[in-house]
Amino acid sequence: QLQLAESGGGLVQPGGSLRLSCAASESTLGHYAIGWFRQAPGKEREGISCVANRGDSTVYLDSVKDRFTISRDNAKNTVYLQMNNLKPEDTGNYSCAATWGFCSRYVESAEYEYWGQGTQVTVSS
Repeated sequence: QLQLAESGGGLVQPGGSLRLSCAASESTLGHYAIGWFRQAPGKEREGISCVANRGDSTVYLDSVKDRFTISRDNAKNTVYLQMNNLKPEDTGNYSCAATWGFCSRYVESAEYEYWGQGTQVTVSS
């Protein structure tokens, strides 16, 4: 069973940057599209980005487009989420998840089979 582990979260000031990593337990990561999700306190989890299994297609939530960049290195079994110009509303627990092959037009949690435990991102001055 594919296992995912996130890292890279932390406390950052508004306008700052963080890079999250999602490391997989096995070399089959290249078969899966990987999505990033976040859940703020008192809010539902939302899908914010996805990268297809080969890295040739990406999807972004409108509110993070032009600030966040998703990428992957299948040789390292790792997917990254570079987050720039962070805002307080980006605060939340960020999780990565895997689904077979490709990204859908919208990053919907019901489509993802394997999940990491999450890493906390707090944007505050």
